[in-house]
Amino acid sequence: MPDLEKKKKQKEYQEYVKQVTPTHNLFLNMCKAFLTGGAICTVGQFLLGWCRELGMDAETAGAWCSVLLVLLSVVLTGLNLYPKLAKFGGAGTLVPITGFANSVAAPAIEYKKEGQVFGIGCKIFTIAGPVILYGIFTSWTLGLFYWVLRILGVVN
Repeated sequence: MPDLEKKKKQKEYQEYVKQVTPTHNLFLNMCKAFLTGGAICTVGQFLLGWCRELGMDAETAGAWCSVLLVLLSVVLTGLNLYPKLAKFGGAGTLVPITGFANSVAAPAIEYKKEGQVFGIGCKIFTIAGPVILYGIFTSWTLGLFYWVLRILGVVN
């Protein structure tokens, strides 16, 4: 009898989990991500064109465009608007430079109450730290791989 009762409870629990677990429409989520990421890139393209119209060369305009996108992201994070945009757009907000800026600004804002050193200083790279670490490690690994291929004469 205890096994039968245990199986019944497990089945009830699984049904409960099915009821409370939100269902996601993959196609709709991909469309939202595409539109959100596209909108961010459109803003970036507008800023790039605007900087070019101000007489900047391509490299300087690109740098200013990046700075302005990071600034915009940090301001939207501080106003608690970027998390709402991220909830709607998903990965569309995470991939561009604005997502990285948000991942640095959000912990800084959240932990500022714990002080400059133990709050902001210790927690600012909580989210962005692994991205930086694995980005550098991957770059190093690929560079080493490329270097070995050059020594072997596989690539020029």
